[in-house]
Amino acid sequence: MSAKLLVVCFLLSVFQACSRKVEEDDFEDFTTNQKWVMSPKTHDTDVTLLLNKLLREYDKKLRPDIGMKPTVIDVDIYVNSIGPVSSINMEYQIDIFFAQTWTDSRLRFNSTMKKSLTLNSNMVGLIWIPDTIFRNSKTAEAHWITTPNQLLRIWNDGKILYTLRLTINAECQLQLHNFPMDKHSCPLIFSSYGYPQEEMIYRWRKNSVEAADQKSWRLYQFDFMGLRNTSHIVQTSAGDYIVMTIYFDLSRRMGYFTIQTYIPCILTVVLSWVSFWIKKDATPARTALGITTVLTMTTLSTIARNSLPRVSYVTAMDLFVTVCFLFVFAALMEYATLNYYSSCRKPHCTKKKKSLPDVSFGHMMNYSVLEMRPPPTVIALNNAMYWQEFEDNCIYECLDGKDCQSFFCCYEECKSGSWRKGRIHIDILELDSYSRVFFPTSFLLFNLVYWVGYLYL
Repeated sequence: MSAKLLVVCFLLSVFQACSRKVEEDDFEDFTTNQKWVMSPKTHDTDVTLLLNKLLREYDKKLRPDIGMKPTVIDVDIYVNSIGPVSSINMEYQIDIFFAQTWTDSRLRFNSTMKKSLTLNSNMVGLIWIPDTIFRNSKTAEAHWITTPNQLLRIWNDGKILYTLRLTINAECQLQLHNFPMDKHSCPLIFSSYGYPQEEMIYRWRKNSVEAADQKSWRLYQFDFMGLRNTSHIVQTSAGDYIVMTIYFDLSRRMGYFTIQTYIPCILTVVLSWVSFWIKKDATPARTALGITTVLTMTTLSTIARNSLPRVSYVTAMDLFVTVCFLFVFAALMEYATLNYYSSCRKPHCTKKKKSLPDVSFGHMMNYSVLEMRPPPTVIALNNAMYWQEFEDNCIYECLDGKDCQSFFCCYEECKSGSWRKGRIHIDILELDSYSRVFFPTSFLLFNLVYWVGYLYL
């Protein structure tokens, strides 16, 4: 038993020694952690005291250097994305990081720890910040997820950097005379709301406007051609204000409108020419083809206008669609002209009836065989014999000159005559042959002038 007790006592002593070792290790770690945590707390306390000291007598209602000199605001803009651009609403969307830098001598501090302090949005409401507005914005939204996207940095010499992320729907007055081959410069305009030039001056820093990679931009119908920044002074009754402007140069892509409008219009016009190769006697076929193409052009013109606001001037697309509609309508009118003059080209003859009562049958036999008119016809009515005579009164309107007073002569019978001099004879039966050459040639010339004029002039 004594041996067992000795073994148990030995094990207990070993266990107690291990426990003391673990406690000492934990104590050392805790002590080390306490030293690591207390050091930042000391800095935090110093920064808190520093900020409290700076803000103790600070009045955020007053701008820096009030009554002495104007406050100079240096502006930087980083364009995160642009688009989409709405031609109907005359606006575009832009996502930017907007940075303003100025100097406030009231926030100077002396510290051996840091030369600058980076603070969050809670500090923004405690100091003076510029009252910058975007003059052509319809709506603007600041980003608040997961926290307000704002940054405030203060240097020991009093310089302040204030940045925030904004998404702005800005107005852009698009001039659509050359639509869809148009180019635009969409502006982003900002200035101070209340401080005139004598109190606040905006200026661009060198390379102050930068743009991100364009792969994520939503410019579906446009190509980004570049940007430029300017500044000018606007005179108002409240004073002269410095207005800063960034212009984003955009050029419209034609791919969508070529597929949706231009190619269908051209094919519809070409389809209307098929009637020139159909016999003129096939009235149902040619009429149906002509009406179908006219209705198709009407639908295409309506669809083309859906991509545009209701502007009162004629755009390049309106001109093209209208000319295509006229070509299709002219093809239908060509057959109407051909059909009308083909059925009316012969002189019209009217017959005049003459009736004479109670004549003998023998008298009819004495009717002169040299008479050029048709012989009379005998009619028995109420036991009496009547004969009627049909007299041809053929009206040669063309030979009388009634339908041939114009420069063109369209009747075969009108080829001769003194009035024929100086006029051009057109064989109406060959109108389809003329149209097969005239319509394609004139449409080709129109396209040549149209595309060269809008793309290169």
